[in-house]
Amino acid sequence: MDTKLDEIFNKASVSIDEIKHEDMLSDLDASALMAKISVPYSHRRIASSFVILKNIFQYQIVQPRITNVEKSLLTKYGFMTLENSSISQINSEILKLKDWATSTDDVLRNDSTEILKIRVKELKFILSDNYSSSGELLNGYKAIEAYLVNIPKYYK
Repeated sequence: MDTKLDEIFNKASVSIDEIKHEDMLSDLDASALMAKISVPYSHRRIASSFVILKNIFQYQIVQPRITNVEKSLLTKYGFMTLENSSISQINSEILKLKDWATSTDDVLRNDSTEILKIRVKELKFILSDNYSSSGELLNGYKAIEAYLVNIPKYYK
């Protein structure tokens, strides 16, 4: 009985070294390139407003966390919160959101836009709270920031 429990917990646990290895800063280049290739209009609109607000306010004011309803939308599609996501996870998520934003399914298209808005809200919270400098979270927020900041550079 004890061995079965050990097997279950050992399979479910992922070491921090494995996550850090997956979270390479060289993957940020991929985030910037994704902003160059066929970005849906909804992503352009969200990125433009993010960059304008970032340039004006620099997020000095504390931003609210995401709500439980927003967390449930993320978990509906198997996404984790931004502070628990690696760069490669966010890059694959961005690709999914780009595909979903041009889908013929209205629900999927609307959910894609809402998920990107949730990601922007999470990013604003991380940047405003200086939580990112503590080293307690993964670097997924850098990938979404690189994606959003580079979109207005290519689409004006």
